[in-house]
Formats: sequence, structure tokens, C-alpha cells
Amino acid sequence: MKPVESLLEQCVRRQVRRGGPGGQRRNKVETGVVITHQPTGVEAEASERRHLKENLPLAVRRLRLALAVEVRGAPLPSPSLRWEARCRGRRLVVSESHEDFPALLAEALDVLASGCWDVSAAADHLGCSATQLVGLLRRWRPALELVNQHRAKAGSHRLK
Repeated sequence: MKPVESLLEQCVRRQVRRGGPGGQRRNKVETGVVITHQPTGVEAEASERRHLKENLPLAVRRLRLALAVEVRGAPLPSPSLRWEARCRGRRLVVSESHEDFPALLAEALDVLASGCWDVSAAADHLGCSATQLVGLLRRWRPALELVNQHRAKAGSHRLK
């Protein structure tokens, strides 16, 4: 079973109708989707497309990103195979549109959380440079804001 399929088994999905541009059809048909992850209560929604089959993948991606930011797990003792495949020569190569992006972001945040939000120590643990790690965080603003909130509480400077 694919990871996304196992994630969706833990979720409740409901279709919604949203107003806005898109003609009469948009106001009459439930093409939006809201996905709620039952164990955590984290929700994600997509309703900007005209068809449910186009909104569902957007909502799933948004849910994965929301879970990556909001739910912390214990970090692995060493970087995952997914991380190692994307990190070469201390350089992290992944686009924010890639399927692996939410999982990599979650792994980075888990390592940061376990190390008092110290970017250098987390980067060393993950085998990349601190600049590459901050670059990953910058690609998803809620992740960068989370790190900066915790760093401010610890008296560390904000990441830019």
C-alpha cells in the first residue's frame, strides 16, 4: 500500500460547495473537498478547481504539508533513505512540488525539534549544510515560522 493511501485510510473526506468565480456550476456542485486526519484533527481543503478529481490531490498535498508542520515525531537515529537519496555532497536537491517534499520537511522539523531548534546540529545530523536546511524551510513558510517561534522562545535569532 502506498503511503498516501494509508494516510487517507486515517482520514474523513467530505465534499463541499464554495462560492466565487467559476460560473453557475461552481455554486451548484460540491467540487471542493475537505480532508480531516482523524488521529490529529488536522484539516486541509481545496476548492479552487472546477472538478473534484482536481481538488482531491491538492487537498491531500496540503494535508501532508500541514501534518509535516504540526505533528512531531521522534527523529530517526540517522537520515532516512528518502533523505539520503535527495542529499548529495551536503546539498539537498528537492523541489517543493515533488512528492517527497512533505516527508523531507517533516523529517527536518523532527530533527530540529529534538535538538532545541539548532540548525547547525540538525544539518550535521541530516548530512546537509545549514544553508541547505534553511533553504528547505524557506520553501514552506509555515515551517519557517514554526522554527522561528521556537527559536525566539529559546533566545536564538530568527532565520531569514
